[in-house]
Amino acid sequence: MNLPKSQKELLENLETLINQTFIIEKEFKELKNILNGVIEFLPQALWIIDKNGEIIAKNSKTEIFSSIPNEGEIQIQDKYYLIQSSNINDKKIISATDITEQKRNERLIAMGQMAAHLAHEIRNPIGSINIYLSLLKKKCPQNEILNEMKSSLLRVERTIKSTLLFSKGIKLKPKKFKIEQLFEEIKKIIKFYPHTQNIEIIFPNTNEYICGDFDLLLLVFQNLIINAIDAIEENEQDGIIKIEYKKDNFHNFIITDNGKDFENKEALFEPFKSTKTKGHGLGLALSKEIINKHNGEIKLCKEKKGFIIKLPNK
Repeated sequence: MNLPKSQKELLENLETLINQTFIIEKEFKELKNILNGVIEFLPQALWIIDKNGEIIAKNSKTEIFSSIPNEGEIQIQDKYYLIQSSNINDKKIISATDITEQKRNERLIAMGQMAAHLAHEIRNPIGSINIYLSLLKKKCPQNEILNEMKSSLLRVERTIKSTLLFSKGIKLKPKKFKIEQLFEEIKKIIKFYPHTQNIEIIFPNTNEYICGDFDLLLLVFQNLIINAIDAIEENEQDGIIKIEYKKDNFHNFIITDNGKDFENKEALFEPFKSTKTKGHGLGLALSKEIINKHNGEIKLCKEKKGFIIKLPNK
């Protein structure tokens, strides 16, 4: 059918308009998908609300909330969230940011400051007691009560030292020394640590040298061995603590024991958390920080109950 030229042009223009509409609709859908992808990618829970109060967009992180929260800080189970809002034209954007780690760090700082203050207050009288105790031991070297007091003071001094190190920060004073010297010093320290079970501690034989902060590394190995003694005590059976040494690109120390297994492996290196009756919750956290300062690594063994320490071989 032959149409007049004007009608033919009108139909062609209409067809072009329809095609353009389909293109625009397709591009709008793609743009909407991209926008939804961006909203989903954001680390915060996000709601976009229109002027009528209807939710026109949100991401999956909002699913933990039973309703849209009000501005401010809220707690849901063991997590903390900061709720904020802003307006763009007639739309309202509400976000919920997870600030659990920030709140945790604030608590740790406050606890660290309080612990450091207490440690300073305790340090001087403990020093005086130690002096008087040493004088008494010279007069009564075999007195069991004095030996028990010495053991208890050792535990208090270790807690004070760990607390002050944790609160002030760690500064290395590296030097080269024989690994054997480290273990000889540990033997002297743990001799005063009380335990009721028969415990065999096997140290490696090595003439190797290592470069590091002697006192801080001594504290790390002391912490791990004393933890192992406590774990064996909790098991109420005789035990073995074994320290193995291997050298490659690193100095590798494997410290294992047959004591009670770890109750919460995820929280082992968390400061101020301890499942031990004798624990103060700083030993492993401080040990990890010391090893990290040496550019090393401390982690759990996979095959046995214990730890692997890797220190640079330089």
